[in-house]
Amino acid sequence: MSDDDLRLLDTYRRAFADVYEMVIETIRQHLALEPTGRPAKSTTSVIEKLRRESIRLTQIQDIAGCRLIVADIEAQDRLVEQLARLFPDTTTVDRRETPSHGYRAVHVIVKSQDRLIEIQIRTSLQHLWAELSEKLSDVIDPSIKYGGGEKKTRTLLARTSRLVGRSETADASLRKELSAPDGDAVSSEVLQGVVSGLQDSQRELAKALTEAIASVGRLEGGPSALSD
Repeated sequence: MSDDDLRLLDTYRRAFADVYEMVIETIRQHLALEPTGRPAKSTTSVIEKLRRESIRLTQIQDIAGCRLIVADIEAQDRLVEQLARLFPDTTTVDRRETPSHGYRAVHVIVKSQDRLIEIQIRTSLQHLWAELSEKLSDVIDPSIKYGGGEKKTRTLLARTSRLVGRSETADASLRKELSAPDGDAVSSEVLQGVVSGLQDSQRELAKALTEAIASVGRLEGGPSALSD
């Protein structure tokens, strides 16, 4: 890119700031939540995405974006509905049924003043998985979060992603069964016991992901540290 192109790109990405602040402030006022995020991707990140995905600049949905972390799928679905009511023009991208290289979340894309602002909604487990993927990408190979890297690393992320998905889907299904009005007392008690056991499993999974993130962060040798 020429210097003029870089200046135009910088001007374009900075033009999202006002809409981004409007989205953040609306969420704060109406939902009493505190999103984390950034008003614009860096110029380098934008250029890399354009090259990686072969798309036009105006097709990028996350030049500006924020993130919200919730407890579970039930809360995630509820928040998606709230955001759709809060903002008049939105598109929802659900990456739970069809994860992107293992990445699971729901993205609500808000369109305002011809600008797109991405709101990432992750459960706690989805967020821990994403943090592990990011950490592995930072320490070992930047291509990991886009499906690259060594097979061992890809397998690790794929398997842990499936564990997250299965655990959260089972939890949501059991909670739905518990809320059904026609269940008898014995069945409800048994289901509640299963839910409690599943919650214990989820806590163990969260602990394992947290420890894995810390372990990768301590690596000093790059790819050799995870080699056979």
